[in-house]
Amino acid sequence: MRKGLLSFSLAAVSFIASAQVKSPLQKTTFQTGSPWRKEIDVRSDVAIVYGPNDQRGMTFEQRVQSWRDHGYQTAFMTGIAWGSYADFFTGKFDGKNHLDLAQVERNGKPIMHGVNVPYVVPTQAFIDYMKSVMKRVVDVGIKEIFLEEPEFWARGGYSEPFKEEWQKFYGFAWKPQHESAENTYLSSKLKYQLYYNCIKQVSEYAKEYAKSKGIVVKVYIPTHSLVNYSSWQIVSPEASLASLPSIDGYIAQVWTGTSREATYFNGQRKERVFENAFLEYGSMVSMTAPTKRKLFFLTDPIEDAHRDWADYKRNYQATFSAKLLYPMVADYEVMPWPERIYTGKYRLANSDSSVYIPKYYSTQMQVMVNSLNKIPTSTNKVTGVNGIGVLMGNSLMFQRLPTHNGFEDPQFSIFYGQTLPLVKRGIPVQTVHMENLGYAATLKDIKVLVMSYANMKPNSATEHEQLATWVKKGGVLIYVGKDDDPYQSVLEWWNTKGNSFTAPSQHLFKLLGVNPTGGNQKFKVGAGAVHIIRENPKDFVMQANNDATYLATVKQAYETDAKAGTLTIKNNLYLERGMYTIAAVLNENENTKPYLVKGPVIDLFDPTLPVLAEKVINPGEQAYLIDLKRVTNKTKPQVLASASREYDEKAQGRQFSFLSKSPANTLNAMRILLPAEAKKITVTDSNGAAITDVKSSWDKSSNTLYLSFENSPDGVSVRLEW
Repeated sequence: MRKGLLSFSLAAVSFIASAQVKSPLQKTTFQTGSPWRKEIDVRSDVAIVYGPNDQRGMTFEQRVQSWRDHGYQTAFMTGIAWGSYADFFTGKFDGKNHLDLAQVERNGKPIMHGVNVPYVVPTQAFIDYMKSVMKRVVDVGIKEIFLEEPEFWARGGYSEPFKEEWQKFYGFAWKPQHESAENTYLSSKLKYQLYYNCIKQVSEYAKEYAKSKGIVVKVYIPTHSLVNYSSWQIVSPEASLASLPSIDGYIAQVWTGTSREATYFNGQRKERVFENAFLEYGSMVSMTAPTKRKLFFLTDPIEDAHRDWADYKRNYQATFSAKLLYPMVADYEVMPWPERIYTGKYRLANSDSSVYIPKYYSTQMQVMVNSLNKIPTSTNKVTGVNGIGVLMGNSLMFQRLPTHNGFEDPQFSIFYGQTLPLVKRGIPVQTVHMENLGYAATLKDIKVLVMSYANMKPNSATEHEQLATWVKKGGVLIYVGKDDDPYQSVLEWWNTKGNSFTAPSQHLFKLLGVNPTGGNQKFKVGAGAVHIIRENPKDFVMQANNDATYLATVKQAYETDAKAGTLTIKNNLYLERGMYTIAAVLNENENTKPYLVKGPVIDLFDPTLPVLAEKVINPGEQAYLIDLKRVTNKTKPQVLASASREYDEKAQGRQFSFLSKSPANTLNAMRILLPAEAKKITVTDSNGAAITDVKSSWDKSSNTLYLSFENSPDGVSVRLEW
């Protein structure tokens, strides 16, 4: 989980907010609990100030202003399920101690995020407190509010406030979730609804209050993916929020900490960071794209857990590459907690020594981060088959804990059994949100849809009607599962109010006009087809060499039934976005050959920014490159890659100049395209004094200059003459 860094009491301070710094872009952001510091001057468009608290010697309002004073737009983020709300929990807010609102496990233990910081049962008292936070934030002139991580732990649900909310919601007394699958399902639905209601009220209040002040506020939800919350046994509103008028978008909180969760494939349980991140980001796209909400992608150059710098670098490259393979998204939270990244000490590999971020890594990281200010969206697609989807729904979170009647889904393997056999063979499988089936865009490009009710259940009969309509118009559905888990018989719409189906799939099959009699079967339905595989999808990955039947069915569905072309099997994913190339080579694949990208290319994962005649990518590796053949305006002098952000770029006659800014104590590396080799290089600091420790080299084959010098947040002026 993302860790809050602050724990200070709220103080009532009047403040006349200065105007927001104007900027045409809100493409890149970062979140920080710190006031501006030269060591963390990341130079993204927006600084998201975290937490409403005053700090020693500094009010919240002054903290916001410190970022505005250095040219940033400012936004606000705070936890919606937890936070440094000591004034609320200890009684200063309304005279009542609210620590009893902690989510509680079966053994009576409260679930805590920190000292006096519980994960909250969001009752009306908590919602009213959060409204007061919104008031203070709007009063400082903030126009973008991020309500972070609405999370109710699956193992929670035993506190008195939760029992009271149960009685109000269901109209009958609380039932312990550990006693039956039905109780677990009911408990999860309530947890889901409580945070849906909390966010709805808080976001609507923020907008209404802002409107009364003549301000238009946008509200976003930074949240883990449905893949991760389901895996980590957490319940959250997720997709339902995208239909709320008061919610403007999301931050997809995907990083090494979520993506390194071990998965099964080919009978082996281990970390598969790239593949997991690819599926996590994909689930966030499928949740938001049909609703046209704005989506920021997050990555973290480190993570919450203490590892070594080499581990951080390797997994940062994996998650970063995964997010760039979604070319429809080009807005990013480039990092959380820059104060933790730049001023925290972590181990060197194979050593007990802890050091600040090595300069080779901070240089590489800043090259990557600053490229996000330029990378465009694209209509290009990842190479390979793009028309296969796997259905997922919010109820994936409802069956995770506790277990009943022997039902088990180790490491969320039912989901990975449907996805990893495809991803690992170079098929960029898409996830499809059940809640979005009513939007025409959801299934527009899907030729084959895989689904299972082994680990989720449908929300309503409407979703089955939408699926049946799609199949009859030519879609091909693959249903995988034995329908033998204890959640098939929970008291729900398919077995109440005139329905008497013993499994929800029976309702779907009736609408499709098929009557499965056992084993693996195929049915022609209208212009489409339905395949039924009576196996548990988890067995495709938890058992070695056991996905052949599944793959053969997908191949038949795609090639024969959908007539969509050849199901291409390969060991790589490749995408071009403007001048940028992203490639990943998959391991655990029969094809163990490396992937070759012909140059000339600039390697953005190398802090020396070399120009390569070719880039060789081995299995298990990723690459992020600038293809010099695809650079636009090749005759125009321009900074192609840099560990800083450039301002005031000017090309006149035989000169090119710009101002470079980046955090203190970091080393810049730049690759600059010029018409000819620079005969004179002038680099000066903010006082106009010459900087002499400048490294440079000319690459004649690409007409690019490599330049390196110490960064400064005050600005370094560069003038090149040829």
